[in-house]
Amino acid sequence: MEKVKSAIITGASSGIGQATAKELAKEGYGVMLAARREDRLIELKEEIEKAGGRAEYKVTDVTSAAEMKALAEAALEHFGQINVLVNNAGLMPLSYLNKLKIDEWDRMVDVNIKGVLYGIAAVLPHMEQQKEGHIINVASVAGHVVSPGSAVYSGTKFAVRAITEGLRKEIDPELNIRATIVSPGAVETELRNTITDEDVLSNFRSRSAMEPLQAADIARAIIYAVEQPAHVDVNEILIRPRQQPN
Repeated sequence: MEKVKSAIITGASSGIGQATAKELAKEGYGVMLAARREDRLIELKEEIEKAGGRAEYKVTDVTSAAEMKALAEAALEHFGQINVLVNNAGLMPLSYLNKLKIDEWDRMVDVNIKGVLYGIAAVLPHMEQQKEGHIINVASVAGHVVSPGSAVYSGTKFAVRAITEGLRKEIDPELNIRATIVSPGAVETELRNTITDEDVLSNFRSRSAMEPLQAADIARAIIYAVEQPAHVDVNEILIRPRQQPN
């Protein structure tokens, strides 16, 4: 089987994941698209192939270690190797703690933290065996700055940063395996659609006009990290809209 350099992207059905899949495909990567919404994955696969790229997809719930392992196995079956993992899937149902939205807290921990860990577990053994790979975990500016309503979400993104930095320090320096944290500020994506706390939504609506980042802006930052020479490890990219103060 001919090996094709490949990338797995979780949360590929929209936003940053979708944009990153398109950019990686343009750079010659076979992309394995992962998300829960199959119709979106099919559309993206067809779009990438129409543009001359190579794409496959697998409906995947990142909160399942077994499904993440199956995703990695599917990537190996189609492409023969896994060079890049973009752990992008995430939720952002911001809320004030006194609203006691415990189900939302649980879901954020499951997707934003466990999903990242399960992604690492799915690909790291293969990357160690092939002595090469790049794990990119999408965190957030909220992993640097805590705002009212972001306590739990920020907690999950602080965790992503800690996990990624720990991974970087644990990697055998003789292996060509890199770990990168990408921490976006305000991005125009579907993440806000998960917010149910009306007080938080009111705060969003009352903010002064600010031009947010686009998903493609983050995708280009990811490409920057991926395309560096092997001896260069971009540890973290913190990227905000120019007008964002925090």
